[in-house]
Amino acid sequence: MGYVNGKLIEFNTYLKGRSVALIGLGVSNIPLIDYLYDVGANVTIFERKEAEYIDNNVMYKIINYGMEYYFGEDYLDELDEFDVIFRSPSMLPTHEDLIREAKRGAIITTEVEMFMELCPCKIIGVTGSDGKTTTANLIYNILKKAGYNCYLGGNNGNPLFTKIYDIKPEDIVVLELSSFQLMNMKISPNISVITSISDTHIKIHSSFEEYVDAIKNIFINQTPEDTLILNYDWEKNRDIAIEAIGNVVFYSSTEKIPNGYMVDGEVIKICENGLRRHVFDCKKTIIRGKHNYENIAAAICATKELVDIETQISAIEEFSRSYS
Repeated sequence: MGYVNGKLIEFNTYLKGRSVALIGLGVSNIPLIDYLYDVGANVTIFERKEAEYIDNNVMYKIINYGMEYYFGEDYLDELDEFDVIFRSPSMLPTHEDLIREAKRGAIITTEVEMFMELCPCKIIGVTGSDGKTTTANLIYNILKKAGYNCYLGGNNGNPLFTKIYDIKPEDIVVLELSSFQLMNMKISPNISVITSISDTHIKIHSSFEEYVDAIKNIFINQTPEDTLILNYDWEKNRDIAIEAIGNVVFYSSTEKIPNGYMVDGEVIKICENGLRRHVFDCKKTIIRGKHNYENIAAAICATKELVDIETQISAIEEFSRSYS
């Protein structure tokens, strides 16, 4: 008998007959329409856009499945007494209607958070103001090159929740995570990477502090066995390292750190107790520039306990050729 995800079976059983709200018909929530219908949930759709702007295939499913729906400016007027609410990342949990429902007892979550709760395998998460897409893709390519069965998803527009039936304990998931997805998240990846934290991408956050607090959720629920990887060059990363529960690994392109990885010109070096050893020659890459060398260093950090250095180097060189 093959692997059976008991947590997933338990969650599906819980959903049957429950009132479930989907807020927003973005790429992360659309796959949940089929999933929730199949497990027997009573689903209601809430979307700010008017019905005429909804994709015809999506609209057909909603009607064919007999789901209630509310579209337009006042779409949240009927958001009341739901058991579970899947919010889109752009609908922040600080919205007054979500706060009211949470106080009443509703489970407020997102597609990616619930995926992480139910995922049976190791998860590597990447966030930050810059570089998270490239870093996540580098990590994924390194792991694939090493022979792991991997899944890449999250903020890159590839929701993974409906693939959870296929994921086994020996697989590895790589998630690119935005601050909006991380807000109020109560679970953290096993290996977490924060590339940078700056005020250039806070967008709809109410403050820089709210943005930083959201980012910190990528590690705040880790265990002592987990790992947090930080770009040392961003002062905020050094500040939040104090709060880490797991092992902290730094990488830098400006400081000669005693332990971790450093970008020294066009060479990446591993630093161990003050001793530095050549790891990777960045001249072999096509993705050039200090910011990309930092992304490569982060990817090496994230996979160093899982993949030998020769395979890492080979995957990075192949990634560079394909990325161009």
